Amino acid sequence: EVQLVESGGGLVQAGGALRLSCLASGFAFDDWAIGWFRQAPGKEREGVSCLSYTDGKTVYADSVTGRFTISSDYLKNTVYLQMNSLKPEDTAVYFCAAVYDDCVDYASVMENLGSWGQGTQVTVSS
Repeated sequence: EVQLVESGGGLVQAGGALRLSCLASGFAFDDWAIGWFRQAPGKEREGVSCLSYTDGKTVYADSVTGRFTISSDYLKNTVYLQMNSLKPEDTAVYFCAAVYDDCVDYASVMENLGSWGQGTQVTVSS
Protein backbone atom coordinates (compact mmCIF):
# COMPACT_ATOMS: atom_id res chain seq x y z
CA GLU A 1 0.00 0.00 0.00
CA VAL A 2 1.35 3.39 -1.02
CA GLN A 3 1.56 5.78 1.91
CA LEU A 4 2.78 9.35 1.96
CA VAL A 5 3.33 11.47 5.05
CA GLU A 6 4.11 15.17 4.86
CA SER A 7 5.86 17.15 7.56
CA GLY A 8 7.71 20.40 8.03
CA GLY A 9 4.90 22.91 7.79
CA GLY A 10 4.54 25.80 10.18
CA LEU A 11 4.28 29.53 10.64
CA VAL A 12 6.95 31.73 9.11
CA GLN A 13 7.31 35.42 8.33
CA ALA A 14 7.36 36.68 4.78
CA GLY A 15 10.81 36.27 3.31
CA GLY A 16 11.52 33.23 5.44
CA ALA A 17 12.06 29.62 4.49
CA LEU A 18 10.67 26.17 5.26
CA ARG A 19 11.53 22.69 4.10
CA LEU A 20 8.71 20.22 3.66
CA SER A 21 9.30 16.49 3.68
CA CYS A 22 7.28 13.72 2.07
CA LEU A 23 8.10 10.29 3.47
CA ALA A 24 6.97 7.55 1.11
CA SER A 25 6.42 3.88 1.77
CA GLY A 26 4.90 0.93 0.00
CA PHE A 27 6.67 1.43 -3.32
CA ALA A 28 10.08 1.95 -4.85
CA PHE A 29 10.74 5.36 -6.38
CA ASP A 30 11.89 3.90 -9.71
CA ASP A 31 9.51 4.91 -12.52
CA TRP A 32 7.38 7.01 -10.18
CA ALA A 33 6.81 10.74 -9.99
CA ILE A 34 6.34 12.67 -6.77
CA GLY A 35 4.46 15.93 -6.81
CA TRP A 36 3.85 18.74 -4.37
CA PHE A 37 0.52 20.51 -4.39
CA ARG A 38 -1.11 23.20 -2.31
CA GLN A 39 -4.60 24.34 -1.52
CA ALA A 40 -5.32 27.77 -0.11
CA PRO A 41 -8.64 28.55 1.62
CA GLY A 42 -11.40 28.95 -0.93
CA LYS A 43 -9.18 27.95 -3.83
CA GLU A 44 -8.67 24.83 -5.87
CA ARG A 45 -5.70 22.62 -5.26
CA GLU A 46 -2.81 23.44 -7.58
CA GLY A 47 0.37 21.73 -8.61
CA VAL A 48 3.53 23.31 -7.25
CA SER A 49 6.35 21.02 -8.31
CA CYS A 50 7.09 17.52 -9.54
CA LEU A 51 10.10 15.25 -9.59
CA SER A 52 10.23 12.29 -11.93
CA TYR A 53 12.31 9.21 -11.21
CA THR A 54 11.44 8.01 -14.69
CA ASP A 55 13.54 10.60 -16.48
CA GLY A 56 15.02 12.71 -13.68
CA LYS A 57 13.17 15.85 -14.68
CA THR A 58 11.71 18.46 -12.36
CA VAL A 59 8.82 20.81 -12.99
CA TYR A 60 7.79 23.97 -11.17
CA ALA A 61 4.76 26.21 -11.25
CA ASP A 62 5.56 29.71 -12.49
CA SER A 63 4.57 31.17 -9.14
CA VAL A 64 7.32 29.30 -7.29
CA THR A 65 10.09 29.08 -9.91
CA GLY A 66 13.31 30.41 -8.50
CA ARG A 67 12.07 30.20 -4.90
CA PHE A 68 11.18 26.53 -4.39
CA THR A 69 13.37 23.51 -5.01
CA ILE A 70 12.27 19.89 -5.10
CA SER A 71 14.79 17.20 -4.24
CA SER A 72 14.94 13.70 -2.89
CA ASP A 73 16.88 11.32 -0.73
CA TYR A 74 16.41 7.97 -2.41
CA LEU A 75 17.78 5.97 0.51
CA LYS A 76 15.40 7.69 2.92
CA ASN A 77 12.41 7.39 0.57
CA THR A 78 11.85 11.08 1.13
CA VAL A 79 11.13 13.95 -1.23
CA TYR A 80 11.70 17.50 -0.04
CA LEU A 81 10.35 20.88 -1.02
CA GLN A 82 12.69 23.67 0.00
CA MET A 83 10.71 26.90 0.05
CA ASN A 84 12.64 30.16 0.19
CA SER A 85 11.55 33.79 -0.01
CA LEU A 86 8.10 32.83 1.17
CA LYS A 87 5.20 35.16 0.52
CA PRO A 88 1.82 35.45 2.24
CA GLU A 89 0.23 34.06 -0.92
CA ASP A 90 2.14 30.82 -0.37
CA THR A 91 -0.08 30.16 2.64
CA ALA A 92 -1.87 26.87 2.05
CA VAL A 93 -2.10 23.24 3.00
CA TYR A 94 0.66 21.46 1.13
CA PHE A 95 0.23 17.90 -0.07
CA CYS A 96 2.52 15.42 -1.71
CA ALA A 97 1.29 12.85 -4.18
CA ALA A 98 2.77 9.95 -6.11
CA VAL A 99 1.93 8.24 -9.36
CA TYR A 100 3.52 5.52 -11.49
CA ASP A 101 4.37 7.88 -14.33
CA ASP A 102 6.53 10.89 -15.17
CA CYS A 103 5.82 14.59 -14.58
CA VAL A 104 4.09 15.28 -17.88
CA ASP A 105 0.70 16.76 -16.99
CA TYR A 106 1.38 15.66 -13.42
CA ALA A 107 -1.29 17.82 -11.81
CA SER A 108 -4.11 16.23 -13.77
CA VAL A 109 -2.70 12.72 -13.63
CA MET A 110 -2.08 12.80 -9.88
CA GLU A 111 -5.49 14.31 -9.13
CA ASN A 112 -7.09 11.39 -10.92
CA LEU A 113 -4.74 8.52 -10.24
CA GLY A 114 -2.30 9.52 -7.53
CA SER A 115 -1.85 8.48 -3.95
CA TRP A 116 -1.94 11.37 -1.50
CA GLY A 117 -0.68 12.38 1.89
CA GLN A 118 -2.76 14.12 4.52
CA GLY A 119 -1.18 17.55 4.04
CA THR A 120 0.79 19.97 6.17
CA GLN A 121 -0.16 23.58 6.87
CA VAL A 122 2.13 26.40 5.80
CA THR A 123 1.27 29.89 6.99
CA VAL A 124 3.26 32.91 5.90
CA SER A 125 2.64 36.10 7.83
CA SER A 126 3.17 39.54 6.34
